[in-house]
Amino acid sequence: MSSRPSPVPAESAAGPATAASPAVGADAPGPTRVPALPAGRPADELLAELRALRGADAPTRGGRTFAYVYDPGLPEVDELATAAYGAFATVNGLDPTVFPSVARLENDVVGAVAAVLGAPGAQGTFTSGGTESILLAVKTARDHARSVRGVTRPELVLPSTAHAAFHKAAHYLGLETVTVPVDPLTFRAVASDVAAAITERTVLVVASAPSYAHGVLDPVAEIAGAAAGRGVLCHVDACIGGWFLPFLARTGRTVEPFGLSVPGVTSVSVDLHKYGYVDKGASVILYRDAELRRHQYFAYAGWPGYPVVNPTVQGTKSGGLLAQAWAVLNHLGEDGYTALAGRVALAADRLLPGLRATDGIRVLGEPAGSLVAFTVAGADGAPDLGLVLHVADEMRERGWYLQPQLSFDGLPPNLHLTLTPATVDRVEALLADLAASVAAARTNEPVTVDPGTAELAATLDPDTLTPEDVAGFLAFAGLGTGETGLPTRMAPVLALLDALPPRLKERLLAEFIGSLFRV
Repeated sequence: MSSRPSPVPAESAAGPATAASPAVGADAPGPTRVPALPAGRPADELLAELRALRGADAPTRGGRTFAYVYDPGLPEVDELATAAYGAFATVNGLDPTVFPSVARLENDVVGAVAAVLGAPGAQGTFTSGGTESILLAVKTARDHARSVRGVTRPELVLPSTAHAAFHKAAHYLGLETVTVPVDPLTFRAVASDVAAAITERTVLVVASAPSYAHGVLDPVAEIAGAAAGRGVLCHVDACIGGWFLPFLARTGRTVEPFGLSVPGVTSVSVDLHKYGYVDKGASVILYRDAELRRHQYFAYAGWPGYPVVNPTVQGTKSGGLLAQAWAVLNHLGEDGYTALAGRVALAADRLLPGLRATDGIRVLGEPAGSLVAFTVAGADGAPDLGLVLHVADEMRERGWYLQPQLSFDGLPPNLHLTLTPATVDRVEALLADLAASVAAARTNEPVTVDPGTAELAATLDPDTLTPEDVAGFLAFAGLGTGETGLPTRMAPVLALLDALPPRLKERLLAEFIGSLFRV
């Protein structure tokens, strides 16, 4: 048995590797804000630093962060999830013939999702999240239409409220998007308008169950029926509702059918890292049958290495999240998930009347259960962007995170809340702070975009902007930053974004995020 290899020495004959003299084979030296990798640090010191870093983040437990996190309010679930992940962290999900546990666990998880959605015979795949599930659904539809119908210039028809991941998938995979406006009062897709947008080039039609932005359920049956009538596939984005709405129905609430049991629905995406209470990222993409699913796979044998077959975008991936999903689903079971869905519904039952009773607040649409969006009206009774953004800042100062959403195509700016079981015990405190925040927002200076800034923005070409251009524009707009590199209040930044054309807005956002990840 060979002995364990010793660590690489800190110095070699050529001298120590430093930021000024990179190791042989490294890229050309450049500016850096970090020292060279150290010889090693104690584990407890590193963990302490990680815990300190986490201290600056929004809390993921406790029911005060209303986006990005899903808190079941059950510490034992977190403990189980951590242990299950650790047991399979080193397992490589790339090859189930070498690690047969991967196939066993995935079959169990996908089978559970199919059973809950009432889809016998459905086949699917475990993925890294809703974006990957959606990307795979779009790839499947593109390749299926090319194989079966000979479509070479594919189009994707979707409501304007469909998740941005569909546009990302179309961008990656070379599809054109046909976006259909939704009803401005209900925020639901209009089935007749979706049907009218279908052409011979359409490879996939999309419905949401529910939509992320407003939490309303699209008329899935009508949209799927229109797609089926034209021989087109229909995907239901149930990333939010797929593992919540079926259990909500078990509590006695009325839930419109949305899954593969609906005629014309050919695929469904369901995120388990949402109301399955698994850590990020865990999702399932389901198809009506294996024949359709095969278009999702990528196989390649035209190289000298091992034959490649990938069901998902990822190749190598840890088995940890799959094992975690299996453990949490089996631990909570039908009764556990039903009870948790009941707690989310109870939170909504307490929250919605309180929102509607708060002066100036209007709930948008009829929430399907767990997502709520509301706007704030000005003195004229119309939605007021400045008040919406000021309320978000005021709530953040009071320890709450509500997600701001900007105006779009006639739809009002609003604040988005994702309800979880942990929300139930926080509703009264939330409503009290919200009323105080609305009152404070009305005393703040109105949020306006300087005419000179708007004039300068009109001269900018999104395709030729440099990071220096972006920095200069933001400086001209007077958008200073705090110690973290982010503004202390986001209202001025978001008001400016709201006023910009979409392409310029996207370019500025990309440059801003890029600036956060430069070493």
